[in-house]
Order: sequence, then C-alpha cells, then structure tokens
Amino acid sequence: MLVQVTQGGHLEEGEPLSQQVDHASNTSSAVVPLRGRSVVTLDDIPMTQILDLLDRAAYIDTHRRQVAHTCDGRVLATLFYEPSTRTRLSFETAMLRLGGQVIGFAGAQLASVSKGESISDTLKTVSNYADIVAIRHPKEGAALVASQAATVPVINAGDGGHMHPTQTLTDLATIRARKGRLNHLTIGLCGDLTFGRTVHSLITTLCRLGHVDFVLISPDELRTPEYVLERIRSSADCTYRETGDLNGVIGDLDVLYMTRVQQERFFNEDDYLRLRDTYILNADKLRSARPDMAILHPLPRVNEIAVEVDDDPRAAYFQQVRNGMLVRMALESALLGDELPGYRKQKEVAA
Repeated sequence: MLVQVTQGGHLEEGEPLSQQVDHASNTSSAVVPLRGRSVVTLDDIPMTQILDLLDRAAYIDTHRRQVAHTCDGRVLATLFYEPSTRTRLSFETAMLRLGGQVIGFAGAQLASVSKGESISDTLKTVSNYADIVAIRHPKEGAALVASQAATVPVINAGDGGHMHPTQTLTDLATIRARKGRLNHLTIGLCGDLTFGRTVHSLITTLCRLGHVDFVLISPDELRTPEYVLERIRSSADCTYRETGDLNGVIGDLDVLYMTRVQQERFFNEDDYLRLRDTYILNADKLRSARPDMAILHPLPRVNEIAVEVDDDPRAAYFQQVRNGMLVRMALESALLGDELPGYRKQKEVAA
C-alpha cells in the first residue's frame, strides 16, 4: 500500500514509505541507547543491541520471579487499528508479567479515528496516559507518524505490508533456539511474499547478519517486492532464488517460514480465493525435508499448515508464540530503561 503523511498526521495515498525508511536507516546513529526511543523498524538499531534483546528474552524465560516487578507502575497503551489476537495479547501479557498495567483499544471503530481524529492527535493524547505505546495500523507509515507525534516510546506492532519488528525479534529468537545460529543458513519463505510484512522485516534484518541463502517460494502474483530483493542484492554475502515449487526445494532448507495468504490485503476476493490454497504443508511434503528443519509461521494460520504437522518435532510455530511474549518483555523494559534484576551481572560473569 502506498501512503503519504500529511501535515496533520493523516495518511493518504502517495510515495512508498518503506523505501524511504530503508535508505534513512543507513545514516542512523549506531550509538543511540534504546532507552526512550521508538522502534518503527529494526534497521536503525545496531545488531549488537538486537542480539542483546534476544539475550534479555532468554534471561527473562529462566528468571520469571526476578523480573516480575521490573516495570512496576508503568502503563502500556495498545492502539490496534486492525484485528489482532496474538500480537496484542502478547504485548499486553508482556507488560503485565513485568508488573505494569495496560490500556488501549482493539479496532478502529472503538477509537476516536471513527470521529476523524488523526494519528498524531491520538498519540499526543495517549502520551499523557501511558509510558509506552504499541500501535498496529493497516497503512504503511502509520507507526512512523505515531513515533513522531508521541512523547513516549512507540513500538510498531505492524503497519500494513511494510514492517513488523517485534515479530522479527520473535523469529530470530526461535531460529537461534532451533538452529543455534542466525547465519550460514538456507531459509525458505513461502506463501504471500508481497504483503507479508513479517517476511519483509525478517529478510532485511537477516541480511545485516549475512551468510543467508533465501529461497523465496510464491505464486507470481505474490512475489517478493523489488525493494526487499534489492536489500538482498546489496548484501555482500546473501543470495536469493525465486521459485513457485515448494516440493522441489524443501529438502534444501534449514528453516521453512510459512505465511498465510492474507484476505484483508486483497481488493479482489476472487484473487484471494484462487491463491489461498497454493501451498499447504502436510506430512507427505515433510518426508522430503531435513529431519532438523525448523518450521515457522507468524500465525494465525488458515490451512497452509495441516494440523497433523503440529505433532512433528520440526514444528516451531507455537514456540514462536512463547518467544514473542519474551522478546516483547525484553523490548518494553529496554525502551523504558527499566533494568532486569540480575541481568547485567550475569552478562558480566559470562564475559
């Protein structure tokens, strides 16, 4: 989707904001601390800090009691302008498990946007109530507008088909847990690669780590956008190939990232109905896969992964759900500047 940010903070059709953010990230400072900043994309966060967030999430998982009061007295606002179950509940549970509280809405019809209020005005208002904001919006660029208007940290919980940074952190945590590394991997991404913001975010971040071979599996109508392909081409040691044949490549993969064909992104229902069942992963297809391949999916699924696959030890998508809560706990506390009790000491001992 193409949007333009107006002076009042409204979004209208115009230039693709995704490419502007890509180029801007190349000039961003790598020394800005996470405390007090917003996360619209992971592009302008140094890789050392991204890896530290993954370490924080792992620490939280084994120190639940110690971190339970990390964010006492804090308030998270979840502003979800489009439907979400897992992402919204994950953000909210993360803050509750850190000792904080949650306010917000789920659905544009429940917000003042239904009365014509701009995103900028909403964020200027909510900044007086909350210490940190998570926003999901169907239009690209909404999270950037929100971060510019707010006086508290804003986390992009997904903006249109553009970026989904916390899902990327979730995916990275899951890949590292399953494979023990984040590079020297062959990663297949299958399904809706045009509108799949989780795919776009993951590819751009993995390119920074390097030594990843991407296998992009989709029908012609849902191919990876050119700006994402250009990101891979600009990486010195990452490669990609495009194919429509999952069966022909599944045996090459260390990781298979399945995606849902998203009905809400289609203007023509006939196109959606024609494409939604293009790829269905089942036990029969998995016979050709490596025994240690990890199967990821951002959820929710429709029928692109058969239920029978859930019992396969390679299925990692419900592990992703758990990791999503943990990385959001890590991110919320880091942006607020609330230190996890004992974490720094453990890092110093490990060093």
